[in-house]
Amino acid sequence: MKTRGDARPSSSTPAAASPGAAGYDETLVRTSAQARRAVHRALASCSPISPSQVDDLILVASELVTNALRHAGGVTAFAIGVGRDSVTVSVSDASPQTPRYARHRDLRPGGFGWPIVLRLCRQVTLDVRPDGKTVHAVVPLDR
Repeated sequence: MKTRGDARPSSSTPAAASPGAAGYDETLVRTSAQARRAVHRALASCSPISPSQVDDLILVASELVTNALRHAGGVTAFAIGVGRDSVTVSVSDASPQTPRYARHRDLRPGGFGWPIVLRLCRQVTLDVRPDGKTVHAVVPLDR
């Protein structure tokens, strides 16, 4: 089931988010540039993925890391899980506050990253803990 535009707190992690044989764990990602490089490394061994899908994954990873830096004190963990028909980008931070989605009617800067993530992802879930949260964003693949 697709949940575009809907982020729901969750107590379970999507299977594709777990690093391992089909995943990539990059615990030292702390900036958007590092996240973009991590996406490229994780996808390097995958079967052909269209350039537009790679761009979507890079944008999602970059936006999630930027949000953690700007609103939640920084990234505490980062992982990429590559599945058969999707890639899950997981970003953790130290703030238990969930992302807010507000529609702007004027041209104020900022506030566009979270809606972009919600638009590009098949599913977005949040694991909220007293010491922070993890955002799991599932980007579909057409192989």
